[in-house]
Amino acid sequence: MTGRIAFQGEPGAYSHEACRDARPEMEPLPCRTFEDVIDAVQSGAAELAMLPVENTTYGRVADIHRLLPESGLYIVDEAFVRVHISLMALPGVQIEEIEKVRAHLVLIPQCASFLARYGIRGEAAADSAGAAAEIAAKEERTVGALASDLAAEIYGLNILARHIEDHAHNTTRFLIMAKEPNRARRGDHGMMTTFVFQVRNIPAALYKAMGGFATNGVNMTKLESYMVDGSFSATQFYADIEGHPDDANVRLALEELDYFTSSMTLLGVYPADPSRY
Repeated sequence: MTGRIAFQGEPGAYSHEACRDARPEMEPLPCRTFEDVIDAVQSGAAELAMLPVENTTYGRVADIHRLLPESGLYIVDEAFVRVHISLMALPGVQIEEIEKVRAHLVLIPQCASFLARYGIRGEAAADSAGAAAEIAAKEERTVGALASDLAAEIYGLNILARHIEDHAHNTTRFLIMAKEPNRARRGDHGMMTTFVFQVRNIPAALYKAMGGFATNGVNMTKLESYMVDGSFSATQFYADIEGHPDDANVRLALEELDYFTSSMTLLGVYPADPSRY
């Protein structure tokens, strides 16, 4: 597939890395906000959107569950990116010269041991790739950035140390979204179905709604709740299940879910990424 794939952040962001890995043939389109990413696909400026949905260290990405049902887009794939953090600086700078590093607030604590070893202090930035770009533009010799190898490549910085994160499991899951759904494919590693729903105002509605998945042997890999329109009484649920709606057991489970819900919106049917397992 040719065309553009939109992502939130500066060139060199981890979302950019996800685009390059998952759709290397497409041109990445950086956008300022998640809403801008969605608008790019809706307007035709991009064919696909790459949106982070959750991280193994920090959990759900803020606001993304609210945006997905309202986006008018459909999930067509998922992608997992291992978040490797590198320390980078201007060419010729030695690690002993670095007094502080800039990065997105969530990256700095992940490198606490490394930074303490070298006596480097952290300074929060709005965007890690943007911090790398700023160092290159201002030619700051005593300042480093914590970002992806891709950011160093783009902004001409030298990598002083690679993979300096304290924990080796940090992974972000992304959803690839398009204007039209694609339910015809079957993945080599199985299928995933994602939807949001609201339960009816009856006792034990959620318990009863979930019963159909248990009795029909459908594995639910994620179930999260969040408020709708700031109301404590209006709760929407986001769910990922294994399988395709055309599978007999999934079809029966969704039929039972429909009986106990006031609304249900299918967000996507897509192949499971092999990294999931």
